[in-house]
Amino acid sequence: QGKVHKYTEVLFGAENVFRAGTLGTVAEKNAYGYVKKYLDERSLTVNKAEEQRLTNGCVGVKRTTGQHPGGIIVVPKSRDVHEFSPIQHPADDKESGIITLHFDYHSIDSNLLKLDILGHDDPTVIRMLQDLTGLDPITVPMGDKETMSLFLGTEALGVTPEQINSPVGTYAVPEFGTKFVRQMLVDTKPTTFSELVRISGLSHGTDVWLNNAQELVRQGICTLKDAICTRDDIMVYLIHMGLDAGLAFNIMEKVRKGIVAKGKCDKWDEWKEEMRKHDVPEWYMESCEKIKYMFPKAHAAAYVMMAWRIAYCKVYYPLAYYAAYFSIRATGFNYEIMCQGKERLEYFYKDYTRRKDSLSKKEQDTYRDMKIVQEMYARGFDFTPIDVYRAKPDRFQVIDGKLMPALNTIDGMGDNAAIAVAEAAKDGKFLSKDDFRQRTKATKTVIDLMADLGLLGELPESNQLSLFDFA
Repeated sequence: QGKVHKYTEVLFGAENVFRAGTLGTVAEKNAYGYVKKYLDERSLTVNKAEEQRLTNGCVGVKRTTGQHPGGIIVVPKSRDVHEFSPIQHPADDKESGIITLHFDYHSIDSNLLKLDILGHDDPTVIRMLQDLTGLDPITVPMGDKETMSLFLGTEALGVTPEQINSPVGTYAVPEFGTKFVRQMLVDTKPTTFSELVRISGLSHGTDVWLNNAQELVRQGICTLKDAICTRDDIMVYLIHMGLDAGLAFNIMEKVRKGIVAKGKCDKWDEWKEEMRKHDVPEWYMESCEKIKYMFPKAHAAAYVMMAWRIAYCKVYYPLAYYAAYFSIRATGFNYEIMCQGKERLEYFYKDYTRRKDSLSKKEQDTYRDMKIVQEMYARGFDFTPIDVYRAKPDRFQVIDGKLMPALNTIDGMGDNAAIAVAEAAKDGKFLSKDDFRQRTKATKTVIDLMADLGLLGELPESNQLSLFDFA
């Protein structure tokens, strides 16, 4: 993401590109705290109404400034940025190296272009898959039957639904791996790429599937093909039914922004009468009245193309697929729990399942990644122990038909520590645990864990020889 942001300076000129600014304001809870403290410090007593009046006066006052996570503002070359907004370092931190607009973007969004340049894992995964397999992702066939079957069952993986606790084979497939979307697959039973695009639209919208299309499909009122899934569907369908193209567009815009659902569309009753004249069914209009946000079809199609290419590798290049997933997307992978054999994994999986309502955020991530490891074991694949001289800091490798985990999967070893171990290993063999500690700066806890896991071999405690070593 940082590289792409920097590239906008090449495209438009460094003097014309700025980060979108954000304003942090005082929330009501904090405002109430300020008022109480002010009154207490001055021994003042006021009634509740005055307390609330003072609190309301503080709410929304600027507290700090920040930066939009992906927003880039482009100022035309013929204009100066100061015509639109002062500029500053976020939170007045001169060391940040980032310059943002002082005003919140929404106060000037009718004057300047904003590019939303967000980070995205899928292209990174596909690049790693290409490096591991030599497969050009552009050549992946979009109509492959085995890949399509993942969205209906588990046969293509060579496992049963009971083995992986899922009726479909889309664990860790982007857009289709969550429990929510897997249930959508079970409900809709897609058989074509087009239907996957529709499911992606449904899953990214707000009040488009739940309490809406889901019930219509389950009751047999409509099929996935007929349901409103993306914003484009509304305009295309209404034009097909004979409505004026301009009116169809306006209806789509008011529905997809949630204006109709909020009851703020003055012409909705008039438009409904026009739709009835063209035989648009009542359920369709009722569906429109529930929608709060809709995904664009082109966006859904791009997401599904990415997901399909990754799913294709899951079927035909499984080890590369798992290596890429664990390297880039797995945030809770734990070497000690997951790489010591299937039985050990199952023991922890049952424990986490029993406690799943009280798991910490870290444990929730680990629990999610356990399911992918469980699937990998069920397919007959295995891990090879970490070799400190061959392992990468943050990337899994396929070695002799098995996966070698990254160094940062060892509990307690962060990314920087893993890089330090990999760099130290390039300088030759470690002579002892003391030597390992000095060269890698690893903590005693991590070194002891590595020794317990057998990753340090027969390394002695120190470089000094003991008479007992010769016994």
